[in-house]
Amino acid sequence: MDYVNLRRQAASLRKSLFDQGYLDEQFYQLEDLQDDASPNFVEEVVTLFFRDSARLMANIDQALDKCVKDFNKLDVYMQQLKGSCTSIGASRLKTECTFFRECCRDENIEGCMRSFQKIKREHSVLRQKLESYFQLLRQAGPIECATRPSK
Repeated sequence: MDYVNLRRQAASLRKSLFDQGYLDEQFYQLEDLQDDASPNFVEEVVTLFFRDSARLMANIDQALDKCVKDFNKLDVYMQQLKGSCTSIGASRLKTECTFFRECCRDENIEGCMRSFQKIKREHSVLRQKLESYFQLLRQAGPIECATRPSK
């Protein structure tokens, strides 16, 4: 497959992530930090996000399984997850984390449970879409930069 077509597919997938509200402007800022010295910076940050968020979500799962619900602990875990979502620009996840925290403040366990199920679904979809995006970028290879001929 030609590299131009792969780049075009990656750009289209990236655009759809923004158009569908999965990502926000923070993702652009991450991309701005990527350079020749760290050409995989964004992918590495996103990989760390998914590793860390999976751990936080496991903690939330355990806290929700307990007979006595500790809404303060749930809120702290969700605040950490929301911060991680914000750092990569995971807009839909961040919004749902905010709703979960509101349910914690209201001590609404049913709302927490529904919201957390939605968070898990959004997390899974975002992971799959970003993995596809980064795979396309790896297949396309680095962008060739035009250089000025030396005199």
